Amino acid sequence: MLQQTRVETVIPYFERWMQRFPRVQDLAAASSEDVLRAWEGLGYYRRGLNLHRAAQTLVEENDGRLPTTATELMSLPGVGRYTGAAIAALAFGQDEIALDSNLRRVLARWTDLTLDPRAPEAERKLMKAARSLMPKGRAAEFNQALMDLGASVCGPRAPACAVCPMAFGCLAYRRGTQDQRPVRRERHRIPHRLVAAAVLRRHGRALIGRRPEGKLLGGLWEFPGGKREARESLEDCLRRELKEELGIQVTVGERLGIFQHAYSHFRVTVHAFACTLRGGEPKALEHSQIRWVYPGRLTAYPMGKVDRAIARELQQEMASPDRQKPGPSVRPRKTPSGKRRVRKPERAAGGRRRT
Repeated sequence: MLQQTRVETVIPYFERWMQRFPRVQDLAAASSEDVLRAWEGLGYYRRGLNLHRAAQTLVEENDGRLPTTATELMSLPGVGRYTGAAIAALAFGQDEIALDSNLRRVLARWTDLTLDPRAPEAERKLMKAARSLMPKGRAAEFNQALMDLGASVCGPRAPACAVCPMAFGCLAYRRGTQDQRPVRRERHRIPHRLVAAAVLRRHGRALIGRRPEGKLLGGLWEFPGGKREARESLEDCLRRELKEELGIQVTVGERLGIFQHAYSHFRVTVHAFACTLRGGEPKALEHSQIRWVYPGRLTAYPMGKVDRAIARELQQEMASPDRQKPGPSVRPRKTPSGKRRVRKPERAAGGRRRT
C-alpha cells in the first residue's frame, strides 16, 4: 500500500484491510471484487490484485507462510526487487538493501553521484556504497535509518546539512553540490486526454461494465465510453465508443458533469453525458461483464474515482427527485416566493477513468 502512496493516506486503508482480511487465508479466499472494493481510492489497483494473487500462491504452495529471503519473495506476484529486499531486511533481518527514493537521494549525495540515480550503472554504484556502509546483521535498522534521514533531513529540496549526522562523510556536502544531487531527469510534457462517458439508463437502472484484468483499472467497473480521437466531437466519440464496446446505437443527451484526474504519466478530463438507447442490445464486447444496476446499488461495485463521482451524482439525483440535473448552462428556478433564483453550477470532482 505504501508504494507510491503517502503514509497518512495509507493508514485508514491498512486498518480497514486488516479488519477485513486478518489472515493471509482470508485474503486468498476473497473474490477479486472484494479485494478491489477494499482497495478502492488507493489507486494503482494492480497492487491490490497482485497482493491477492500472492496470498493465493502462499496458501496453495507454502501453507500460508511468507518466504524469508529476497529471492523467494520476488517469485510472488507483485513483489519486485525493492519490495522483496525491504521485507527480507525489515521483517527477517536479511542483509538486503531496500533502495527506495529516500535511499537513492541520501546515497547519491553521499557519493556525489553525477548520474541519474535510476540508471542501471548508477544503481550499481549506489548499491555498492550502501553495502559498504551497512553493518552486518543490522539491515533493518540501517534501511529504516536512511529512509527516515531522507524523509526528514536529506529532502528533495534544501537538505538540512547543518543537522545531518552523515554530513561528515558526505561528498556532495563537502563539495557544495548537495543542491544539484541527485541529478534530476528531464521532465517531459504530460499528455492530456479528453474522454467521454455515457450514463445509459433503462427502467431506473444504469449500465456499467467491468474492465478486463491486466489493463489500466483492470477489474473495476465503469460507465462505458472512451478517448476522443483527433477532430472528433465528444458526442461523436461517445457514439463510436458505445458501438465498438457494446454494439449499440445511442442518442447523446445533456452533459451531466466534467471530471478531471492526473495519473502519473498523463492527465484526463472526462465529460459524462446522459444517453438513450436507440438501437441494439448491449453486449460485453470489450468488457468482461456488463450489468444494469440501480443507482443505490452502485456502491457494491468497485470503481475508479471518476466513475465513483459519476455514481454519486446518480445516487444524489435518486435521493432528491426534485433536484435539477447539472447541465452545461445555469438554469433559473422559482423560489417559494415566486421569484426566480439561479442555481450555482456544481463543482467538478476529480478521479480516474479508463482511456
